[in-house]
Amino acid sequence: MQIEQHSFLVTGGASGLGEAVVRAIVVKGGKAIIADLNESAGQALVNELGDNSRFVRCDITSGDEVQAAVAMAEKEFDGLQGSINCAGIAVVQKLLDRENNPADLDAFSRGVNINLVGSFNVARLVAASIAKRVANGSNVENNAEKNADQGVIINTASIAAFDGQVGQASYASSKAGVVGLTLPLARELARHGIRVMTIAPGVFATPMMNAIPEKAREQLEASVPYPKRLGNPNEFAKLVMHIIDNAYLNGEVIRLDGAIRMV
Repeated sequence: MQIEQHSFLVTGGASGLGEAVVRAIVVKGGKAIIADLNESAGQALVNELGDNSRFVRCDITSGDEVQAAVAMAEKEFDGLQGSINCAGIAVVQKLLDRENNPADLDAFSRGVNINLVGSFNVARLVAASIAKRVANGSNVENNAEKNADQGVIINTASIAAFDGQVGQASYASSKAGVVGLTLPLARELARHGIRVMTIAPGVFATPMMNAIPEKAREQLEASVPYPKRLGNPNEFAKLVMHIIDNAYLNGEVIRLDGAIRMV
């Protein structure tokens, strides 16, 4: 699928990995709906990028708010061709604390709700919008072709889905759930010409990572085999652009991690 003149919903699009994706889409002539909770950062990005971007405040766990973001794309940009879900949180807590008290169940649930349920929520509403557009025959890419690429849904997991660390029970399990969504959704949506892919990034230079102590960041950088540094959000965005462009990528999880394996 070409990016030029096509529209994509990017959750978590006001900063970090999502912001890099938004910028890449607009540079390539595409249109981006920036869905984020950070209104000031989101609107500032729209002011910078211009008419091919829009901002909508959005909690990805809310069906109404995600539907409003989809509706904005349908109204402003004549529909969606895909979504890139970058919104998420990292809940860090051990199962037992130093006094052997149990972990906070609400904190665990919050991580799963945002990272996993939120990803499913975005996927279901974006897929519905694309499928209805295709069924109505409006703004359809190469409608006469049996294998026309009608849409793509890209989720963000994490290497924690495979190499979860102590204290990452909520984060690792929620991201493993995102991995688990990939193939079932790809198989189901194939008849609509919608692909589903997941990226599992390693350690990237994002606002979340920049908040940790410098010594800890240096240790993480040293643990990456090659290149021995944190990932750049632009490298994540480049992979997203390739996934959108390459119609044969479907139902797969791609690790983007410099060969790091956490032990």
